Amino acid sequence: MGIKGLTAIIAEHAPKAIKEHEIKTLFGRKVAIDASMSIYQFLIAVRQKDGELLTNDAGETTSHLMGFFYRTIRMVDNGIKPLYVFDGKPPELKSGVLSKRFERREEAKEGEEEAKETGTAEDVDRFSRRQVKVTREQNEECRKLLTLMGIPWVVAPSEAEAQCAELARGGKVFGAGSEDMDTLTFNSPILLRHLTFSEARKTPISEINLQKVLEGLEMNMSQFIDLCILLGCDYLEPIKGIGPKSALKLIREHGDLGKIVEHLREKQAAKEDGADDGKKKKAGVQVPDEWPWEEAKKLFEKPDVTPAKDVDAEWRAPDIDGLVDFLVKQKGFNEDRVRKGADKLSKGVAAKQQGRLDGFFKAQPKAEKEEDQKPAKGKGKTDAKGTKRKGGDDKEAGSSKKAKTKK
Repeated sequence: MGIKGLTAIIAEHAPKAIKEHEIKTLFGRKVAIDASMSIYQFLIAVRQKDGELLTNDAGETTSHLMGFFYRTIRMVDNGIKPLYVFDGKPPELKSGVLSKRFERREEAKEGEEEAKETGTAEDVDRFSRRQVKVTREQNEECRKLLTLMGIPWVVAPSEAEAQCAELARGGKVFGAGSEDMDTLTFNSPILLRHLTFSEARKTPISEINLQKVLEGLEMNMSQFIDLCILLGCDYLEPIKGIGPKSALKLIREHGDLGKIVEHLREKQAAKEDGADDGKKKKAGVQVPDEWPWEEAKKLFEKPDVTPAKDVDAEWRAPDIDGLVDFLVKQKGFNEDRVRKGADKLSKGVAAKQQGRLDGFFKAQPKAEKEEDQKPAKGKGKTDAKGTKRKGGDDKEAGSSKKAKTKK
């Protein structure tokens, strides 16, 4: 779900925080991508002309595999190194949201059956997409595919967005790729949206800089988290009667969520007890008795993640024979297209990526520059492989070491 109304608030009050890119401008970047969100996105978007999911002759759904294979190739072909992050166990506080999602899927199922009898094809398609649920098998198939493609992946202890934010914060990657705005609430310095969209949609990639968001909104990170909770997040429903504008106003007037809750409850009590006619009146804005915002804030400030330093990711050459066996023989993909895609992956891994201009201009003391020019005793000159770049550990592509998570 993300954070309700946050995109509009940033666009209005911190427009300098948002930049739009063509995918080619992100060459040389490593990006941690929310894999669980991507699977869901592909199951909704990658479909046949009649709106049905892609399936093979055995009736198995292949939309998620089609999306992962070709969208990932597109990124690699444009010089981007993706690292996929899968969801782990959701926090207990999220159980209410998950329960409501289940109810909505059941309602959509009933709506689809009714639409088949009395509605249009568009109605049937709309209700069908609302029923999408990512299965454990689909997650496993995507991980198998990524391994064969030579693309690293990790499973987060809990929320994938939080793990992506940790990897970006820790310098393993340039930014986090997700459609969920709560990736910013988890303190990702850079959020990249629309990265896995279809090329046919011609949607520019949106880069959101968290520091510039905070500057534009004139608040610190703690206040930003409070704002996101007040707007409505995956852990708590928003307070009825408070929209984006009033939420921002309350944060600016009271400074933090604790004072806002206290203020709203006092106001609510005054309205109920101060009626002229002696009857209690229902307050316009009511804070639920059970609204554990402190617990939600702790989940954003200190989420369950694997430290970035303990995540080891390697990009390597694809297993072409393995891809043909899995995608062509088992899943019914076209062999020529799979081999052409694998060839692009191989070239992307083998090619030496051109350094980014923003990595060339680093100010450093003159003494340090002169010292750098002197080779260390017994070691000779330092080559490019030993150069540490901004934004992550650039290890040589093509290594056969598998991505893993150390715990």
